[in-house]
Amino acid sequence: MFLAWNEIKHSKTRFALIIGVMLLVSYLVFFLTGLAYGLAQDNRTSVDKWDADAIVLTDESNLNVNMSMMPRAWQDDIEADEVAALGQSPGVVRKGERSNEGEKINVNFYGINDDEFIMPEVIEGRAFKDDYEVVADYSLYEEDGIELGDRLNLAGSDLTVEVVGFTEDAKISVSPVLYTSIASYQDIRFEEIDESEEGRISGFVVRNDDLDRIKINNDDLILYDIKDYIAELPGYMAQLLTFGLMIGFLIIIAAVVIGIFMYVLTVQKSSMFGVMKAQGISTSYIGRSVVAQTFLLSVIGVGLGGFLTILTSFFLPVAVPFRSNYYFFGGIMGLLILFAVLGAFFSVRTIVKIDPLEAID
Repeated sequence: MFLAWNEIKHSKTRFALIIGVMLLVSYLVFFLTGLAYGLAQDNRTSVDKWDADAIVLTDESNLNVNMSMMPRAWQDDIEADEVAALGQSPGVVRKGERSNEGEKINVNFYGINDDEFIMPEVIEGRAFKDDYEVVADYSLYEEDGIELGDRLNLAGSDLTVEVVGFTEDAKISVSPVLYTSIASYQDIRFEEIDESEEGRISGFVVRNDDLDRIKINNDDLILYDIKDYIAELPGYMAQLLTFGLMIGFLIIIAAVVIGIFMYVLTVQKSSMFGVMKAQGISTSYIGRSVVAQTFLLSVIGVGLGGFLTILTSFFLPVAVPFRSNYYFFGGIMGLLILFAVLGAFFSVRTIVKIDPLEAID
């Protein structure tokens, strides 16, 4: 370590270039990881807020909640610890009383009962009490300037809803969620309110410690694990796989680049290593110094890249779906350093083959 650090101090420019490459590559990897995690969360945060174990949809829906439709009375066919009714419908709203006012905003409506467990925590304002009142995801305030008391007009309809409260982290398929009563949901989706047991909803969200103990006494209903439901959200898995491959290849590329840099430096210093061997310094000591040097460079470069990523996150616009996950960052940091050190062992092989007499000549 002594030899490695002293050489870094002596050749600052040369090693600063290596650190700079590691910084830029790791910064790109961390930033892409933050974007990938943020986008993934924006696809599912409203589902995570349920803290549920399963969801019940119709057999014909193919795990698509928007294609599932059933009478409210079917809730009696489900035997579980907790069951909550859910109506879901995508929509487009504008701020204002008339449909031609304001910018169009893509949203999803959740029709729920305010006394069941999927009712979100209200962080500002109050919960909905009457029909056509909604509790909205806070991103509508941050990104679109929607405030408490604002009325939102449904595109293609004369209906308007009033924002009476805000909740955090309530998005589905990247669209903010508006929570409202089941009666309001029915009017929004079917242009009618049906308070009877035959009134239609999308499904039932279930909490139960053991899914095997949940009984569904209706052949038209299927119980799905909540993890399977999330995995089938439109575009969710494709997005994860795409970003995962990009990040994986970037980590490998970073390791190869650092390995090549260290190999070239080792070849350039062949004569110096030959002199060191002639003076009786062991090959193992020189090899350990090269590996230690690579470790120091990668720690500094990756550490600066991580710091720059976190610093950047404070200046990003609210609309950018960036989220920091320090477990992911820590794992990626460890992989970058590990692969860089492994790449340094190719340089050690070159050191082993150096003949002191030939190197001195």
